[in-house]
Amino acid sequence: MSPMPAGAENTPSVSPSNPTATRQKRNFATTWACYHFRMVEKVATEKVCPECEGRGWIVSQDGSAGAARQCECKLLDQWSRLQDHAKIPPRYSGCSFRTFNVNADNAASRDQLLQAKTVSQRYVDAFLSSEGGFRESGLLFIGPPGTGKTHLAVAVLRELIDRFKVQGLFVDFTSLIHEIQNTFGPNSPASKQELLDPVIEAEVLILDELGAQKPSPWVNEILYLIMNARYTRRLPTLFTTNFRLEAPASSDHLDRVPDSRPNAALSSRISPSLLSRLYEMARPIEIDVEDFRREVQMQKHRI
Repeated sequence: MSPMPAGAENTPSVSPSNPTATRQKRNFATTWACYHFRMVEKVATEKVCPECEGRGWIVSQDGSAGAARQCECKLLDQWSRLQDHAKIPPRYSGCSFRTFNVNADNAASRDQLLQAKTVSQRYVDAFLSSEGGFRESGLLFIGPPGTGKTHLAVAVLRELIDRFKVQGLFVDFTSLIHEIQNTFGPNSPASKQELLDPVIEAEVLILDELGAQKPSPWVNEILYLIMNARYTRRLPTLFTTNFRLEAPASSDHLDRVPDSRPNAALSSRISPSLLSRLYEMARPIEIDVEDFRREVQMQKHRI
């Protein structure tokens, strides 16, 4: 369970006699609306749909045998299963295009955030081709931590589930590597292939934090298996990374920027062959703005 942000419990109490605190409380709640730091326990209730009486189909009499149509409750149940199957972390469960914040301190950053949102929305709008098939390419969200890359990736996936009922999956690459490493133990309940199959076969995949894992031949092998399999099967992937596609221009001084910093090139984290494949698989969307999460934290501490 994700903890509440530090200091959240110290926000001013809301009361009619304290209108300033009321506004501050409302602003704080709005700012963090798309990030669920405290999971709400679900209460399971058994309810029978009054329209179809639990059958999932509604029969309309037409003078003969009647015509059956799928009840809305069945469609809602299908949507709920697809959302659960996507395994979007609770922290991002409220992320959508509507909650994506394009406000920034300067016009250049606002334009870049708006452009990233617009391109993402157009990707969804054009996901279904005129021939009836889905897009084969994906998106690559690039930028420093806290700039909304994962928010937009999740917004795209949620919209695709809503509109096209695709079977999606959210995967944090570092967590996947650790899970695969755990399969090497003799008492592991799962095998490497059992973990990789859902990642490879998902109709739409979010591969979060590409390049975050320390590069090694074994890590590159796992990444190659995923990317190559999805490439050959023509399945779209939404990538996020803190690393630039190209390294920044070198300066005259002797200090070298370590490859673990966000402004390092992605080529320092994955192999050239994978980088080349990435260019074919996804359209880059750069979000090179200030860390939004840090700004929110600073604003919160001022309250």
